[in-house]
Amino acid sequence: MTSTGPTDRPLLVHCCMSQKKPVLNIAMIGYAFMGKAHSNAWRQVGHFFDLPFDIHLHTICGRNKEATDKAKEKLGWSHSVYDWHEVVNNLEIDVIDINTPNHTHAEIAIASAKAGKAILCEKPLAKNLAEAKSMLKAVEDTGVINMICHNYRRVPAVSLAKKLISEGILGNRVYHFHARYAQDWLCDDQFPMTWRLDKDTAGSGAHGDIHAHIIDLGHFLLGDFDEIVASFETFTKQRPKADNPSQLEHVTVDDAAQMIGRFKSGAMANLEATRFAQGRKNNIVFEINGEKASLRFNFEDMNRLELFEADAPKSNQGFKSIIATESSHPYSGRYWPPGHVLGYEHTFINTIADFVSAIESKQNPSPSFADGLKVQAVLEAAEKSWKERAWIKI
Repeated sequence: MTSTGPTDRPLLVHCCMSQKKPVLNIAMIGYAFMGKAHSNAWRQVGHFFDLPFDIHLHTICGRNKEATDKAKEKLGWSHSVYDWHEVVNNLEIDVIDINTPNHTHAEIAIASAKAGKAILCEKPLAKNLAEAKSMLKAVEDTGVINMICHNYRRVPAVSLAKKLISEGILGNRVYHFHARYAQDWLCDDQFPMTWRLDKDTAGSGAHGDIHAHIIDLGHFLLGDFDEIVASFETFTKQRPKADNPSQLEHVTVDDAAQMIGRFKSGAMANLEATRFAQGRKNNIVFEINGEKASLRFNFEDMNRLELFEADAPKSNQGFKSIIATESSHPYSGRYWPPGHVLGYEHTFINTIADFVSAIESKQNPSPSFADGLKVQAVLEAAEKSWKERAWIKI
């Protein structure tokens, strides 16, 4: 593989006479948890969606040579490299998929945009608002297709909730959006330090890692926030070093974050993110209350959307369950017969499918970097609110 400088070549020039579709060459930077999820999605997406391109898992990139080479074989990539500049500057690459620690997103994305690559970036968009703004400027200046991976938008039941809200099922007024994202992986105070617990690399803790997801769901379902007030807590302030457990390191991010506020529509908001909820592995719940109906969702039962309609006869009122696996439900018709439920991995496949379609249409998918910037603005406003003990306008 040869490193070259940035180019103004158009995307999607890779084809041969025997192929019916042009080939989209993908490079992924990062190989851990999200690397596995994204790799699976890139491998599977063409089996379920009629895409305009054939997908080629061209190159995986990571700093650790042994781990990267192992990931290449296990996850189905053709090449492995150990310096992200190689994939950014490789003329064969069309798409850069960024799955690295938060503090590296901006540098990689800006270089990728200048090289003319389409970009998919894990959340949060950046370490802070200033970096997020620089990333958005780069993709706007170059016109490359860009997307941030808030995969929970593409849970079929969540997309169905969006559809029902757009059709007016809640009525003219929405009163409440109440959401919680709870995990328990840090409850053990002997769990070692990682980059996610260091502000210099992560930007924030549970706030940027998982609060970002339910902030984005608020944007997706109800629109922009108007003002918020927030609080944070770090329950375990020191943790053992990963390579020397006898030494302790300071945790410099939050373990839990809470935020109340209002949307521009006037709806009240109440959000919480925590990594200290015993028994909660990946618990995402939201409830939306409107003048005519309520909607309720729990990711631990991710194929189900609950709906209460106030106009139903009193004799049989109550929350009803909609199992979002019918062919008429968003995304579900691409997979199995009704009742054959989907899983976490399908949210990434759905995301990749929309991203690839956006590359063909030359129209940014949602959420784009612009949407990621909106989430980053709320994240930063919440930190400012806690620091100043004040309400903050977004």
